[in-house]
Amino acid sequence: MTNIIVVLPKLEDAKNVKNVLIRGGFRVTGICTTGAQALSQVDGLNDGIVICGYKMADMYYAQLHECLPCGFEMLLLASQNLISECYGNDIVCLSMPLKVNDLMNTVSMMAEGIERRRRKRREQPRHRKPEEEALIREAKELLMVRNHMTEEEAHRYLQKCSMDSGTNLVETCQMVLTMMKV
Repeated sequence: MTNIIVVLPKLEDAKNVKNVLIRGGFRVTGICTTGAQALSQVDGLNDGIVICGYKMADMYYAQLHECLPCGFEMLLLASQNLISECYGNDIVCLSMPLKVNDLMNTVSMMAEGIERRRRKRREQPRHRKPEEEALIREAKELLMVRNHMTEEEAHRYLQKCSMDSGTNLVETCQMVLTMMKV
């Protein structure tokens, strides 16, 4: 699910937006009244949506947008005349007064885009360092020689051990090499 953080200067407004989103089936990670609070909530997250007003107590929306990590998108809630100055800078805007249906559709569209990017990242092959590749190759060769396995069987064995022990493949190869070289 997509992380959503609501940042509005009035706590009551932030709670209202949060409640609307929750009723619409979204999970709201947090609500804040300042940009600094929002940045501290965003700190441990990979991606998500920050819904904010034009001006918080400590910064404007543009300053908050500059500080957001690359996986986060911003939805600006502001009056129509203020929205006109934010076009063209990767910020999605909704004009006030806010219509619930517009908010739900916009957040849904943004969340789908984030989910698509997340799936695309997962599908990309992981790139290992040459040292890690050499370690995996050495562990496979040792299994092939000692246990008379094919390369594919040795690789599957290492993957299964990795999953069973809850470690990554490189750590598993290090353990196998340590145990088998004794």
